[in-house]
Amino acid sequence: MRVAGVVQGVGFRPRVYNLARCLGLAGFVLNDGAGVVVELEGAPETIDEFIDQLKAGPPPRARIDALEEDELEPRGEEAFVIAESLPGEAETLVSPDLATCGDCLDELLEPEDRRFGYPFINCTNCGPRFTIIRGVPYDRPKTTMASFAMCPACQAEYDDPGNRRFHAQPNACPACGPRLALWDAEGKLLEAGDPLAEVKQHLFDGRVVAVKGLGGYHLACDATSAEAVETLRSRKFREDKPFAVMARDVAVVRRYCEVDAAELALLISEKRPIVLLPKKEPCHLPEAIAPRNRYLGVMLPYTPLHHLLFDDDLEILVMTSGNRADEPIAYRDERVVEHLGGIADYYLTHDRPVARRVDDSVTRVFRGREYPLRRSRGYVPLPLEVGRAYEKSVLAVGAELKNTFCLTKGAQAFVSHHVGDLENVATVEAFEEGIAHFRELFDVEPAVVARDLHPDYLASRYAQTSGLPEVVVQHHHAHVASVLADAGYYEGRVIGVVFDGAGLGDDGAVWGGEFLIADLEGYERAAHLRYVPLPGGDRAAREPWRMALSWLYTLYGDGVLKKRLSFLDEIPRGRREMVLEAAAKGVNAPPTSSMGRLFDAVAALVGLRNFMNYEGQTALELEQLASLEEEGAYEFSHEEGTPLIIDASPVVEAAASDVAAGVTADVVAARFHNGIAAIVARVVAALRDKYALETVALGGGCFQNITLLNKLAPTLEGAGFSVLLHSRVPTNDGGLSLGQAAVALARLEKG
Repeated sequence: MRVAGVVQGVGFRPRVYNLARCLGLAGFVLNDGAGVVVELEGAPETIDEFIDQLKAGPPPRARIDALEEDELEPRGEEAFVIAESLPGEAETLVSPDLATCGDCLDELLEPEDRRFGYPFINCTNCGPRFTIIRGVPYDRPKTTMASFAMCPACQAEYDDPGNRRFHAQPNACPACGPRLALWDAEGKLLEAGDPLAEVKQHLFDGRVVAVKGLGGYHLACDATSAEAVETLRSRKFREDKPFAVMARDVAVVRRYCEVDAAELALLISEKRPIVLLPKKEPCHLPEAIAPRNRYLGVMLPYTPLHHLLFDDDLEILVMTSGNRADEPIAYRDERVVEHLGGIADYYLTHDRPVARRVDDSVTRVFRGREYPLRRSRGYVPLPLEVGRAYEKSVLAVGAELKNTFCLTKGAQAFVSHHVGDLENVATVEAFEEGIAHFRELFDVEPAVVARDLHPDYLASRYAQTSGLPEVVVQHHHAHVASVLADAGYYEGRVIGVVFDGAGLGDDGAVWGGEFLIADLEGYERAAHLRYVPLPGGDRAAREPWRMALSWLYTLYGDGVLKKRLSFLDEIPRGRREMVLEAAAKGVNAPPTSSMGRLFDAVAALVGLRNFMNYEGQTALELEQLASLEEEGAYEFSHEEGTPLIIDASPVVEAAASDVAAGVTADVVAARFHNGIAAIVARVVAALRDKYALETVALGGGCFQNITLLNKLAPTLEGAGFSVLLHSRVPTNDGGLSLGQAAVALARLEKG
């Protein structure tokens, strides 16, 4: 038998061994590059029973995708053994990192156990996988545990078929495994008798500690201390972007947040992502953790070390990525002080290397289903199915922001961990290293490279110099294709609604408020937001007042400066005039149809902010501000034609009038959201009549907005539409590489 799927590093060979011995079968089991090979010799009915039991009861973290059988001539074998692994083409699936299982947690907290308090406890059901693996087959010599020789007690467990650590590759104990170390702020080793005890005291005292995790370093502090949180913010130069927190257990989570059954299932799963949860009112945590946000990003401990950080005095910690603004997470011990110097007071580190930097995953629940925002640790590198097996492989390099890449092989798409924004050398290096690692790990030789239409994205430049034939995919078509591939929809064309910040359009304009009639091969632009100037280009995405002024200019021309607009009070008159001149002359002010920039304009109008501290901030804060009780809606207008043009000028005018009349910002924000839902419903209804399509796919970063989705999805379904949403990759640009790959495969199929 050849077994494919997640069958290495999850106790699959021990399960096969014990089942075969129990049933009196002879033969062997081994790992190779393609998965697991099992040879069985015995009575036919006993072999059938073996196969039935294996399919019905694989190890907890295993996944059988295929099981092929071949009959051989009996050899007269009498014993069953685990044979040495064989090299070969890498086709097996590598397991993600797995949260500490219940059995290991019991041992960790049992004073009489030899691994009591040992922060690297693991077994075949849990522990590091993707972040320690350097190659396949998944055996200890091809992991970062290769330098740790097992002591006799651990070796005996490893060799014992009845032990759950039988062939557990990261197996270790205090006598032979990795060890903790405590460094001071300059990286000097401190002679700590108990590094954990000292770190807990430092956290309790309000210090910032860099803690080495599975995929890199976190920056941790006491989440109940406003002073500690503010200190971390100021040192990290992270003014407003929310911090994630790690809670000791579910009871602590419930103390600060509302949690439903679907959210709880995600929290306690072996993936252990950060889950966005509604804050309780009052929340009793510092507002600085997630300013102007109704939600809190919460995760539970997922390594033994995390569990050991908590006690009665420390029940919830800020646990944010160990990096400076815009840099990738620090993961190399020899460079961590260089990266985090001036932020961390102490470093809790250890001597097990991290093979691959991997950030925490971020997800939430929408209408009972997972709705991911960042797919990384715990999920990657498990593949997504792409409909059927394709002969050729594709490398898709993703977008500039929230980058992921994607490699396809057969019927599987391997979407990478979160790489980040490709805006500095360190992140580009991580991007290039990640692609090389995936190509080697899964033995993929792509036939083509798929990239964004924008030629100057750093990902696009990588594609252009790769030596591979290129498939160029327009940004918003890739978003629709990503929804289709995520949902497994291959039935034909859909109405794709894509709202985001920016993507280069076929006409050279900056698109972002798009209605596409699309399938995987191609698309037709059926409707879009009216073009307005984008004064300052990319700078307008960081200074929302520019877009507010641009929209008002379309209404009032130069007369806008004579109006009393309080949001412009802090902007010098000279700068306002410069922006208006740019808009009027089209100098460094390309036309844009961006819905993201319309969110910016309304956020500035209501006085939220004129300058952003992180990407998407105004849209997030406008969503959080919106009243959930207000039912009024601003009305968009539209002009019939192909494409149909949607004009937001009446919305901006109404919002500005309401603000001038003293209408509260929460009501203005709600009317704006309600207006968007109404115009989308109206436009897709018109497109249904024109194109005879009943399925709508919603994609793009603006649909991270749960307030908008809660208004729009039921409206569309009530009108008879089938609505496709993401559930496996993010709707933001983190899911774009999957869409690029799906388009490239479809076009390759057509020659």
